[in-house]
Order: sequence, then structure tokens, then C-alpha cells
Amino acid sequence: MSDTRSDLASQRRKLLIASSGAGVVAAAATAVPFVASLTPSERARAAGAPVEADVSGLSPGEMMTVEWRGKPVWILRRTSDMLETLETNEQKLADPASEEPQQPDYTANRHRSINPEYLVVIGICTHLGCSPSEKFAEGTVEGMPADWPGGFLCPCHGSIFDLAGRVYLSQPAPTNLEIPPHKWLSASQVLIGEDDQGTA
Repeated sequence: MSDTRSDLASQRRKLLIASSGAGVVAAAATAVPFVASLTPSERARAAGAPVEADVSGLSPGEMMTVEWRGKPVWILRRTSDMLETLETNEQKLADPASEEPQQPDYTANRHRSINPEYLVVIGICTHLGCSPSEKFAEGTVEGMPADWPGGFLCPCHGSIFDLAGRVYLSQPAPTNLEIPPHKWLSASQVLIGEDDQGTA
């Protein structure tokens, strides 16, 4: 009789150990996908990763667009005439000295760039998030006023920006276009989304 009780107790212990082990395995099997779902996907990581752009094919007066964090980033290669307009129009601008913090410190200058020839700017209006259009031709050629020096026009509500992305006075857009962190890797390669100050 005692052998039978001993056998039953032994079987219970084995069953308890087996069921506990199965429970641990089941919990681990459930936890692994859950924990994996909390880590960012490759696509999500790539969406926030810095983007390298090659501007070697960009002629003076031309602009290209690259995507960074789901936003359009414009790279405009300005001509010497374009750069001259940045100085002559400042009395008409809301923030000509870029005092609002919409750019890294190294681009808080008249041309809002590291290299004056190249503007690197996020192409999203600071009013309601529309994307402005390029209106680089001076005067009335592109439907702008006769004294238009060239710049950007947001077609949604009419905000206008100069060729450094600085907003004009009394516009729906309250501030200049945003400058992303960036750095030049060479004379023709720019990295958008990372700089030497550790900004990303």
C-alpha cells in the first residue's frame, strides 16, 4: 500500500514538474513576440536614420529633394545673384537674423547654411504643414509681384519665404522654415539628420 502511495506521490511530482515546465515554455513563447513588438522595426529605424545626399549633379539655381524622417528636405544650390538678394530684402522679413530656434547654431546666419552656396531646409510650411512651391525667378515671371526677388510660396495660405527659407512679415506662417541637423562629408556629399555637435 505504501508503495502505491509512494508511486502516486512520485507521479504527481513528475506531473507537477512537467506542467510547470510546459507553463514556463508557453510563457516564454508568448513573451518573445510581445517583447519583439516593442523594439522598432528595420523600417522604423531607417525612417529616423540620417540620409546622405550627393549634390555633384546639382547646377547653380537648381534644387533637389530627399526624404528624411518622412519629410521633404530641399537642397538648393544658390547662384551668386540669389545670395545677393538675401542681404537686400531683410527689412521685409519677420526674423532675418534667425533668432527663433529653428536651425542649428551653425546655420543661424544670413544664408542659414554651413556653405553659403547650399541651402538645406525642410520643405514644410510652418503654418499648417503644407509644402511650399519654388518661385526662383525674379519679378512677375511666375505670377509673383514685380519686386519679387525669388524664393518660396506656400500655395495653401500664401505664406512667402526668401531663398534662405526666412518668412516675410505679416504672413500666416509664424516662423522661418526649419533647418535640419546636417554636415558636409565632402564638397559634394551632405549627411542630413546628424551633425558634429551630436544632434540627430
